[in-house]
Amino acid sequence: MATIKLKPKAKKGVIKVKAIVKHPMETGLRKDKKGNLIPANHIDHLTITHNGTKVVDADIGAAVSKDPYFQFQVAGAKGDEITLAYKDNNGGSGSATATSK
Repeated sequence: MATIKLKPKAKKGVIKVKAIVKHPMETGLRKDKKGNLIPANHIDHLTITHNGTKVVDADIGAAVSKDPYFQFQVAGAKGDEITLAYKDNNGGSGSATATSK
């Protein structure tokens, strides 16, 4: 399970959201020092909601870097709730919720 850092900040009717998902994002094509393939382990799907309404629904592939950083904006105000949830190709999942400041 990955760690998620989620920071929503409201200003003038817009919430700017910054998120980092600590995840290895392995493609399954890289080899370790002994020459063995490192198994694939990457985020497949990402969903972001604003006060319970889905605003981002993205399919993500193995080509995204380790510990991906996401930034986006959504109309909203201070006190609104932002939730980021993900699923990876190994059946793992995680989510985080934060209130905009």
